[in-house]
Amino acid sequence: MKTERAREIATSPVMANVEYNGSPVYIEKVNEINNTAYIHLLSEPKDQIKVPVTSLIERK
Repeated sequence: MKTERAREIATSPVMANVEYNGSPVYIEKVNEINNTAYIHLLSEPKDQIKVPVTSLIERK
């Protein structure tokens, strides 16, 4: 995924279908300087993970 699209998803009120390593996630925020995203696995909403934006996949 591109950083700009990840930022759009993070700021949108609509939940997008995004996956990280095959698991559905919620993008909390995006660091455009480092091209990283802070995400939560939907199965583990309390745990925050910092990942490269390029590792995120949007399913449409």
